[in-house]
Amino acid sequence: MSRTTTAALFVRRRPTGAGANRWVVLVVLCASLLLVAVDATVLHVAVPAVTEDLQPGAIELLWIVDTYPLVCASLLILFGTLGDRVGRRRVLLLGYALFGVASALAAFASDPQVLILARALLGVGGAMIMPATLSILRQVFPDRRERALAIGIWSAVAAVGAAVGPLLGGFLLEHFWWGSVFLVNIPLMLVCLPVGRMLLPESTGDGRGPWDVVGALMAAVGLFGVVLGVKRLGGGEAVSSVFTLVPLVVGAVLLTLFVRRQRRRAHPLVDLRMFARPAFSTSVGCIVLAMLALVGLELIAAQYLQLVLGLSPLETGLRLLPLTIAAMAAGLFGARMLRRFGPRRMVCAGFCMTAAAVLVLLGMGRSDNAGLLLAGFVLLGFGLETTLFGAYESMLSEAPAEQAGGAAAIGETSYQLGAGIGIALLGSVMNAAYAPGVASVPGVPGSASASAGHSLGEAYAVAGRLGGDAGDTLRRVARDSFVHGLHVTLLVSAALLLAGAVMALRLPRIMQCEGVEVDVELPAPRGVAETRVSA
Repeated sequence: MSRTTTAALFVRRRPTGAGANRWVVLVVLCASLLLVAVDATVLHVAVPAVTEDLQPGAIELLWIVDTYPLVCASLLILFGTLGDRVGRRRVLLLGYALFGVASALAAFASDPQVLILARALLGVGGAMIMPATLSILRQVFPDRRERALAIGIWSAVAAVGAAVGPLLGGFLLEHFWWGSVFLVNIPLMLVCLPVGRMLLPESTGDGRGPWDVVGALMAAVGLFGVVLGVKRLGGGEAVSSVFTLVPLVVGAVLLTLFVRRQRRRAHPLVDLRMFARPAFSTSVGCIVLAMLALVGLELIAAQYLQLVLGLSPLETGLRLLPLTIAAMAAGLFGARMLRRFGPRRMVCAGFCMTAAAVLVLLGMGRSDNAGLLLAGFVLLGFGLETTLFGAYESMLSEAPAEQAGGAAAIGETSYQLGAGIGIALLGSVMNAAYAPGVASVPGVPGSASASAGHSLGEAYAVAGRLGGDAGDTLRRVARDSFVHGLHVTLLVSAALLLAGAVMALRLPRIMQCEGVEVDVELPAPRGVAETRVSA
């Protein structure tokens, strides 16, 4: 973008109420996103009940939990670019239908294999829904200032969904069986499908050239391998393990071949020239770094609250709630901040604010300090959401309108990869700082010390079996070592966040607004001819 103008919406034969339709469209898109965000976390609290009822093996339980994010992350580019080709609304509505069917299959699953299949189908549906919501939003709001407000509301809804998932799951499990955490999706799908068909606009890319089926499959399999390998690393598996190394290598090779293939094609599946634009590539990098910090820190903070401070899961959720509320506030005020400060200062300030929050949390110790935790979590939530908002908005605005689905898929894939890398990287740092502290505890056998070095939870279990003075000593040493590891991890996180702040200096200084050519079909009211909107 080379000039600043006032973006305007030019409409041919604009029907009454068409100007307001885009905000109704935003409500439908937010409902879609809320469903996917809730489903990503709602199962976490139901795992014990699922284990008791279906009796899955250790590997089956792992796949029950991980299949959804694995499949969803690997198919984002495939369905994002397919939406550009055949119609984003069409892909979104198919995603709704598949999500509803898969939810029913998961709710009434009679064995682990059926539940794994249902979770895979939910991942396919989620991959169809997620990039479509952002790409339709990109088309419906051609005015960048309005689009910034819409993205702020969209991101606030995402924060709500992530927080509501465990709370909703806990409520349902208290009153119903574990399948209810999936069954709750169906009423919302039954509403979204007809409403979306009536209200959502259809839009496509330029439609030039054939859709690259081989490239789409290469991207899907390659991403599956990389995400699987990263998740195994995050779970503590050794990088030399064949089940970790092979997926990583195969995935990396396929993604490399995918990039080379796209560069050679006259009509690529994903226009990699977008990455030559500093604002686009920088925004993608900022999303990865922000998610890397958020997911890793949330995981470690939850362990600290439960294992060091001894809080219950519900109390832990309530302690983390200010983080979500602050993130919602940042999303709702994001558009105003972006207009006033511009992408560069907004994203840079978000990273710096998050780094400051991490340094505040260095005050976490063996005793509870509710005020410090509240301040740190509020600052953390507001800073991270400010960063993600500015990065997403800049990425979408920099991408050509006809590549909206591909750009949205790249953003969502970056989000998922950042989350996986965060768990793997910060988890490894945490383990490296924690394990030496319990390697040789007086009065504790070497084999018991080795087991205690795996995690604080395992150290408590070993201490319980030992009992007496040796058990008490191991429990105290393990707790102190965990707090030390937490501090080291926070310092590494702060360094990464400051690196993100430096990276953000490549973003544009001001929020540039200019007209973008789009071709969107707005659904007309009854009796009114369908209308084309060009901006």
